[in-house]
Amino acid sequence: MKTQILCFIISSLITLIVGLAFLPFLKKLKLKQPILKYVDEHKSKSGTPTMGGLFFIVGAIFTFLIFNKDSGKLSNLTIAITLGFMVVGFIDDFLKIKYKHNEGLSVVQKLLFQVIVSIIASYFSYRSGLDFLYLPFSKKTISLGAYVVILNVFVFIATVNSVNLTDGLDGLCSSVSLIIFIALAVIISLQSRAYGERYINQGEYSSLALLSTCFAGGLLGFLLLNTNRASIFMGDTGSLSLGGAISTLAVLSGNTLLIPIVGICYITSSVSVIIQVAYYKKTKKRVFLMAPIHHHFQEKGYSESKIAYAYSFITIILSLSIIIVFM
Repeated sequence: MKTQILCFIISSLITLIVGLAFLPFLKKLKLKQPILKYVDEHKSKSGTPTMGGLFFIVGAIFTFLIFNKDSGKLSNLTIAITLGFMVVGFIDDFLKIKYKHNEGLSVVQKLLFQVIVSIIASYFSYRSGLDFLYLPFSKKTISLGAYVVILNVFVFIATVNSVNLTDGLDGLCSSVSLIIFIALAVIISLQSRAYGERYINQGEYSSLALLSTCFAGGLLGFLLLNTNRASIFMGDTGSLSLGGAISTLAVLSGNTLLIPIVGICYITSSVSVIIQVAYYKKTKKRVFLMAPIHHHFQEKGYSESKIAYAYSFITIILSLSIIIVFM
């Protein structure tokens, strides 16, 4: 526990220090986020630096590598997948900046990469004997055998894209993700005590929990730069990394089924877009004033800070409802 708290603090400080040090450099290089023209409230944000995800990813992974004593293949795989998604997000952000519009990589290019990585990670998980799932709100587990690969691939793709869609308001995705990483760290630690080495050895449990804590700390430091009004955006560099890290931590620890619960705000973003697009194609009318749904609330007059707080509140309540089962 002491190590986790220390890592949380150090990761947040490294992220903040790196962010403050390199923010002027990003401004000088004119690495500025193109703003969606149809979001009137965001016109004043034009010119805000992006790619801030680099700060908390570097802070989290650097801290983890220093303090992790239980070298585990699962935590190493999580880092590899996170960095892979970060590279794709970085390329996407770079193209947006270079061509000065809000479209980088095509949907097909992003999806192709996500499918490839998801299949590799899911198959590796299955071959490592991780074909079980913890059932939410209980201490029971089920084994899906090879079918777990199909489920995990879907969860990877859904999570990464949902996190990406949630990154639309200052501090929204950062605050929600911070809570989810803390929840995963606590849940994995409690499951380690409850199940021993029945499914995963203690070293792997400890490494995954510590890595999740480091990501949470990194986001805490980043929030000081990202809350309204944001000094920097995380960009796809950050949101794709977060989606990859959260989905990998959940899948490799057997907590795949927890994502739709603790990540309900992510799912809501995706579902609102799907509903909006499908309904508009059929009727030429809109269900929401704007999608994802956080923009709908914004159009209703709610401040970005209030929306971020509401999302965080929901995430905390749902996370605690799962954690309490293991206490």
